[in-house]
Amino acid sequence: MSAPTAPAAPSVEFIGMIGTQDASETRPPSGPVIDADYTARFARAHEDAGFDRILIGYSSSRPDGVQVAAYAAAHTERLGLLVAHRPGFIAPTLAARSFATLDQFTGGRVAVHIITGGNDTEQRRDGDYLDKEERYDRTDEYLTVLRRAWSSGEPFSHEGRHYRFEDYGSEVLPVRERGIPLYFGGSSEAAYRVGGKHADTFALWGEPLAETAEQIASVRAAAKAAGRAEPPGISVSFRPILGATEELAWERAHRVLDTIKSGAGKPFFDQARRHQGQHGPQNTGSQRLLAAAAKGDLHDRALWTPTATATGAGGNTTALVGTPETVARALLDYVDIGVTTLLIRGYDPLDDAIDYGRRLIPLVHQELAHRAATSVTGQALTATGSAR
Repeated sequence: MSAPTAPAAPSVEFIGMIGTQDASETRPPSGPVIDADYTARFARAHEDAGFDRILIGYSSSRPDGVQVAAYAAAHTERLGLLVAHRPGFIAPTLAARSFATLDQFTGGRVAVHIITGGNDTEQRRDGDYLDKEERYDRTDEYLTVLRRAWSSGEPFSHEGRHYRFEDYGSEVLPVRERGIPLYFGGSSEAAYRVGGKHADTFALWGEPLAETAEQIASVRAAAKAAGRAEPPGISVSFRPILGATEELAWERAHRVLDTIKSGAGKPFFDQARRHQGQHGPQNTGSQRLLAAAAKGDLHDRALWTPTATATGAGGNTTALVGTPETVARALLDYVDIGVTTLLIRGYDPLDDAIDYGRRLIPLVHQELAHRAATSVTGQALTATGSAR
């Protein structure tokens, strides 16, 4: 009897996040809004640390993400670029050419993170006055056009509720025939519906395991309802706080929380509050983080929520606290319920990215490789026993 075929080693994608200025919830901005040297160093640190991609965020006041991605690409060699993008501010045909051009220049390193927009005040700063349901309807149509524009070798026309054009054709297409990977963020029923239909990877913020499993089920149900044979992958975001011992990790976590509460990062917060508007978070994702925090400070193995409360949950703000081994096991707990991508970023953004590469990411990969090897060994023993 032949030996069992080794299964492909289970894998997980690691995503970091860069900005163009040294700033976070625990530190005031340092340097100009666009610090070219810092941006290049930040991107290279993620590449050296073993991250697969870096996310470049979006808001009405931030530097343009496509240009930041192009700059980061010019200073790295293999690192993937995940560019946050809000449908509705440029035509989908123009977006298709813009991202395909960047994809060609970078050798296929581009992915796009779709953010429909969860706050009316923030949307209106860029001139968008549609309500939430209308925005998701527009996103649905937008992504339909985007996918076709990336795959069509022949001109085509479109007439929909939000977009209309005739005889569109582009000389530039993505590197891969399947197009550019689409990530999709959101936690509302509308987000599940549209993201479940279109996304390659559906992105969630770091909630407790039970709540995350419920969201994964909702995304998969939406994908099935849309007629998809395979559901999208799942991304979950965290803010790991590491220490050489459990005691040191928790001491650091409380220092982070105290620094947040002290107002050291007030300019960073002011931008987040401007993004949210005057009445707290309107988006479902932030509301869910605050609801989880209201249930308790510590969840599951290492999920700590006071950082979300202290920041108003203005983004992915829940922490995983512990030694690298504890946090690696906590991340694997999420992999075990179906997560395929882990977005991790620190409260000391550059130094933490370096530290994750040295002490955290290798542990997760090592455990996944060990599981694959153990699976092969178990299959071989079973096959040997059956042959006797």
